[in-house]
Amino acid sequence: MHLSWTFSRYFSRLFLSAVGISFLICLAIIFLADFVELLRRTTSKDDIGLSIVISMALLRLPSLGAEVLPFAVLIGGMASLLRLNRSQELVVARAAGVSVWQFLMPAVFVAFFIGVIAVTVYNPVAATMVSQFGQLESKYIKGRASLLSVAQTGFWLREADATGKSVVHALRGSSTDGIELQDVIIFRYTIDDVFSGRLDAASAVLRPGYWQLTDAWLAEPTGQPTFHDTYQLPTELQPERVHESFNRPETISFWDLPEFIELAEEAGFSARQHRIHFYSLLASPILFCTMVLVAATFSMRISRLGGVGQLVVAAIFAGFMLFFLTRLSLAFGSSGIIPPILAAWAPTLIAMLLGLSALFHLEDG
Repeated sequence: MHLSWTFSRYFSRLFLSAVGISFLICLAIIFLADFVELLRRTTSKDDIGLSIVISMALLRLPSLGAEVLPFAVLIGGMASLLRLNRSQELVVARAAGVSVWQFLMPAVFVAFFIGVIAVTVYNPVAATMVSQFGQLESKYIKGRASLLSVAQTGFWLREADATGKSVVHALRGSSTDGIELQDVIIFRYTIDDVFSGRLDAASAVLRPGYWQLTDAWLAEPTGQPTFHDTYQLPTELQPERVHESFNRPETISFWDLPEFIELAEEAGFSARQHRIHFYSLLASPILFCTMVLVAATFSMRISRLGGVGQLVVAAIFAGFMLFFLTRLSLAFGSSGIIPPILAAWAPTLIAMLLGLSALFHLEDG
């Protein structure tokens, strides 16, 4: 028996409203927790008013909400299926010959649609807002200009052009009007990787077309080191591109990530984190569909779990296990142990296969 269009629309609306309510409740809880945390961090800051704290919490809310959206889909799927169970509508549909696959198809389509909207519309908005949050955090909480996020070993940058190659190292960096580095060492090489010189400078500012070095010592293999109050070293790097390369992946829109990854890797930056984030966004619609399958696994046969309480606990535990495995896989991908695309897609595909297997067992086993 085929599922009627009327019942499909009814179940789709029920599922969509349950997901929406679950997501709003999660957002409210996240906002309160983040607001309290920001109040704690700004207690000693006399120049920060309540309105600024509220603004910062609201700006970070969409980004944090994206983390719990899959759980909202899981909870919404469970809530809608439990409601149909209590009203006996699910029992009637199953007695009429409707299979679990036909019954879940409307929810799967809606979940996939939510995932597409979350990636193409919600993500760019969240990325813009969390970027603004970072600026306010640097200004009001950290009390300093925006600093480049460098490793403990310092800032490393590789560049290659038609004239040769260079490796830039700095202990500290900041980004205000441009890119400024302190305690800079620049190693120069020819196209054939032959060492051609070294520059040591107190500071370096990236200008359009060149590095402007201050208090620089220039050492070449064939001569004595020479001192320069200022020295200009040609470069093809652009300040905005260097600055963007130190942004967290969450601050870059889904639509801008492919171009950013390509340009960053051409400039010698590592874009592994951004590539993993991009693949994770692509996997989001499938992840939401997987959450529907997980919800159905724990909702179609309530009696086997012994009650609604055990059902909810088991489903939430399964959701957290999937979240943990996803984070573990992303950590392996970030460290280079597994390829980025495998790190982003493996947990979702494994969870989907397990959910399908469980539903096959419940339906046909």
